[in-house]
Amino acid sequence: MGDLWQECMDHCVEVTKQAGEMIREALQNDIAVMQKSSPVDLVTETDQKVEQLIISSIKEKYPTHSFIGEESVAAGATSVLTDNPTWIIDPIDGTTNFVHRFPFVSVSIGFTVNKEIEFGIVYSCIEDKMYTARKGKGAFCNGVPIKVSGQEDISKSLVLTEMGFKKDSEQFKAMLANVRTILTIPVHGIRSPGSAAVNMCLVACGSADAYYHMGIHCWDMAGGAVVVTEAGGVIIDISGGPFDLMSRRLIVASSKAIAERIAKEITEFHVGRDDTDG
Repeated sequence: MGDLWQECMDHCVEVTKQAGEMIREALQNDIAVMQKSSPVDLVTETDQKVEQLIISSIKEKYPTHSFIGEESVAAGATSVLTDNPTWIIDPIDGTTNFVHRFPFVSVSIGFTVNKEIEFGIVYSCIEDKMYTARKGKGAFCNGVPIKVSGQEDISKSLVLTEMGFKKDSEQFKAMLANVRTILTIPVHGIRSPGSAAVNMCLVACGSADAYYHMGIHCWDMAGGAVVVTEAGGVIIDISGGPFDLMSRRLIVASSKAIAERIAKEITEFHVGRDDTDG
C-alpha cells in the first residue's frame, strides 16, 4: 500500500508542475477577477481552470478517490473528510497575490488516508520552489532536505500571520489586538506573505519561526501541514490542543515552546469549521 501512495505523490508532483505553468502563463495576460463571499474574497478564471486540471488528471488515474477543492466547495460541493483516500486542493493559494502579481502564489495539495495526511505538496510557482513531504520520509524543497530553525525563544522569532478585512467588528478587533500582543512580547517582527501554504513552508525551511491564523480552510493547510512536521516543526490548534485539519485555525512553529507561547498570548475568536455549517 505504501508504494501506491508514493505513486500518487509522484503523479501529484507532475500535475502540480502543470498547474504552476498554467498560473505563470496566466500572469502574462489580463486577469479577470470575480468576487465570492465579499469584495475582498476574490476568485479568477485561473483558480477554476487550475482546479479542473488537477482534479480531472487525478480522477482519471484514481477514480475511486475523494476530493475537497476550494472552488468546488465554493460552487456547492461538500467539505467533509472521510476515511477514503482524499485529495484536498487549493488551486491558487494566494489569489489576491495572484491578482496583484505579488510573488507568493502557490498550488497546495494534501492527500489524506483515514483522515490522516499522508503527503503534501506546495508549489510556490513564481519562485519555482516545490515543497514536498511524505509522512515519515522528511521534507524537501526542490529535492533538497529542509529543517525548521529550531528557535525556542519567541523574542528572537520572526512570526507570520495574515491580516484582512472582517465583516464581524469583534473579530476584526481581536485580529488586530493579537498582532499588537505578539509584537509587544516583543518579537523580531511580523510578516504577511499572503499565502497560508507558503507561510507554513517558510517556517518549515527556517525562514520564519512561527505562523498563526484563524479563518483559513482545510485546503490552505493540508499541503503545508506535513511539510512542517516532517521538517521538525510543530503544528497545534490555536487553543494549544491538537491540530484539527477541519478546524479552520492553526499555530505552526519551529518548536513546541514557541507554539505554546503564541497559544497562551492570543485571543481566540469563532471561525466555524469546514465540515459543518458553523
